[in-house]
Amino acid sequence: KDVTLGQFFPGTSIVHRLDPRCKLLLTIVYIAALFTAESYVSYAVMLIITGVCIALSRIQLKVILRGLKPLWVIIALTAVLNMFFTPGRELVSFWKITVTYEGLIRAVFMVLRITMLIAGTFLLTYTTSPIALTDAMEILFGPLKKLKVPVHEMSMMMSMALRFIPKFKAQLQVVSEAQTCIGRDTKTGSVFRRVGNAIRIFSIMVTWSLENAIETADSMRARGYGLPGRTSFSIYRFDSRDSSALAWLVFCGAYLLSGWIAGGTAFRYYPTIKAAPWTPLTISFLLVYLALVLTPVILDRKEDRQWNSSRSTT
Repeated sequence: KDVTLGQFFPGTSIVHRLDPRCKLLLTIVYIAALFTAESYVSYAVMLIITGVCIALSRIQLKVILRGLKPLWVIIALTAVLNMFFTPGRELVSFWKITVTYEGLIRAVFMVLRITMLIAGTFLLTYTTSPIALTDAMEILFGPLKKLKVPVHEMSMMMSMALRFIPKFKAQLQVVSEAQTCIGRDTKTGSVFRRVGNAIRIFSIMVTWSLENAIETADSMRARGYGLPGRTSFSIYRFDSRDSSALAWLVFCGAYLLSGWIAGGTAFRYYPTIKAAPWTPLTISFLLVYLALVLTPVILDRKEDRQWNSSRSTT
């Protein structure tokens, strides 16, 4: 019930209206920024960016947290491994296990990184339909077709996977409730009985998945999938808003990447905690970071003013 990957929540927010190709590029840059973040400031900025994007998308926070629920075990395991196996200054020691100060900081950073990474990718699928996301991937990576890379097939597989997850979730709930009504639930009875009921439900879902695959294949064959000269249903065009957003993104990304290469965003926590010295150059990197964070807010306020102005004139 907590698996929300692949679900699309229709809306009219600025994130929903943004071109899917631009959103895909923004997500790639967002992931790259997460993996290059090292200091407290960079993580704070990325956390603010994530929060601002969630607020602008008007997707409820509990929906994203519910999607993270199945992954809390992996996140907790990552935190424990980093906390116990990172060398540094001893903070707490018991038996043969030692928790270091550097390990604690690294564990917090890793938890934040994984959480924001998953939340950002979930936000992309929540605000973009599978068809639009597939078309965006095929258009962006279209030049790879000249290198014999099956871009269309890979995009179609991703689209089918995103569509299959919500359908599988809904069908699993229907089958589980039907089995419970005839006394074959997985929550009561002995261990062997519950395992047997779970195996029976799994067998039903495998059969349903195979039948659904056959029906999908027949439907695609009937619609001429794979024949040459096939056109696209949706035609995307970059408008001035998308071009400006992409140009601003490229500028900020290039500037921050140069700052990272030059060491202006350097940060270390072992053997001592030390950040890059405060110079006009490093301050400019932080200001560009701040401008990048405030960009969605400025665009949202600008559109609100334009909407209110158009309503007042009419």
